[in-house]
Amino acid sequence: MNRTETGQGLANVIEYIANGMAFEPDSYNESYLDRRISARMRRTDCEEYAEYLQLLSSSDDERAALLDALSINVTSFFRNPPVWERLRDVLADLTASGGTVRCWSAACADGREPYSIAMLARDDPNIRDRSLEITATDIDAEILKTARDGKYESTRTTDIGEQLKPLSAPKEHVDIDADARSFAVHDRVKRMVSFEQHDLISGTPKRGYDLVLCRNLLIYIDSSYKTPIFETLTAAVDAGGFLTIGKSETLPRSIREEYDAYDRSNHIYRRE
Repeated sequence: MNRTETGQGLANVIEYIANGMAFEPDSYNESYLDRRISARMRRTDCEEYAEYLQLLSSSDDERAALLDALSINVTSFFRNPPVWERLRDVLADLTASGGTVRCWSAACADGREPYSIAMLARDDPNIRDRSLEITATDIDAEILKTARDGKYESTRTTDIGEQLKPLSAPKEHVDIDADARSFAVHDRVKRMVSFEQHDLISGTPKRGYDLVLCRNLLIYIDSSYKTPIFETLTAAVDAGGFLTIGKSETLPRSIREEYDAYDRSNHIYRRE
């Protein structure tokens, strides 16, 4: 198959996704879409895009599998630990007055990021955990079911003990079964987080947050959509509040004046 045929074949699959599935591919860059589609083609022994498109159009199971593959759900507890050490300080400062502190974990995947916020707050005596209201959102309704359940298989994580190292007493927050094949977040941690389905591109704007986390999503997003997403996130952050983005992500020039760098190396910014 020549490059033109390959490009058209991929375009046909993407067009099918746009028109026939509950997913908007336009906001994602083509290389990301191609990687996820190609991975499903290998799993289903399809050698050409046309062959895979035929399977996709005839199989409910494959459409569901591709939708899951396209959803960005790679995550872990306390991903990038140095960031979380600085977020300790942020949360301690924000909760010091005793007033309500609203946090938003955007594109939360299977819930490990917002649960990390809750566990850190419960674990650290300098953070008033009862002051926190944590909202977690994702576009994928299925992954939110996993998030709400708060139960995870050890095969989906490299080392749960290593991930929970930022906590002084992990067993106060997570139950790990005897053979370490699964683990579950305690109910008292789950009660701190409210999960909602939300689209950062076309969803209802959010307002009034003291801390917004949107980490490791924007590296997959088409450049034409990045600034609108940053504008959505910025509109949600109150003056004096904080925005945290991924280690490989940068603020667009158009909104940099809205923020001071609280910790530039860990990509934590404070809105003026």
